[in-house]
Amino acid sequence: MKPLAILLYPLGLLLRRKRAGTTHSLRNAPELAATRTGTLNLTSPAFAHGATIPLRHATMDLGPNISPALAWEEPPAGTRQMLLVMEDTDTPTARPGRHMVVFFAPEPPRLAEGELTADNRRFTYLPDHRGRSGYQGPRPLPGHGTHHYHFHLYALDTEADFSRANDLDALLPQLAGHVLASGHLEGILRG
Repeated sequence: MKPLAILLYPLGLLLRRKRAGTTHSLRNAPELAATRTGTLNLTSPAFAHGATIPLRHATMDLGPNISPALAWEEPPAGTRQMLLVMEDTDTPTARPGRHMVVFFAPEPPRLAEGELTADNRRFTYLPDHRGRSGYQGPRPLPGHGTHHYHFHLYALDTEADFSRANDLDALLPQLAGHVLASGHLEGILRG
């Protein structure tokens, strides 16, 4: 165990029963409900749905923080923008932690491994729960147990107006009624 993990391990054990849960997960946000019944089958060659995320996609003392490759089928006709959010529903906080919020053009229907970097001009990032931009991989609090990381993908028939909002919560009302299809991929990592 690395020194930081050793220091944080007792805190993780103390907070082990405190979890954000799924009540405030983006999956339950009414603004992101699909206006059609479209589904985007979101997959990754790095891990299957519900399986462990490889440490190469983790951050801090666990791995090099390389974003996983992701793929989905062609979005519905009329899609103008994609939204991808990665959230941790097991953080010991009141709401899930958002590790990444990114908007991008709908083509191509895939992301290469390592493509989600803060300096890649294909992407427009909103700050995560700690104010950072770019891919911020999973890193559960040491000793806290298994964390579930959710990749949420939305096909939008509009382009977000970032001049009116600087975080996802402020932007959600703008997106209401504009989701054509959505996809979900879940991975886990033990803290």
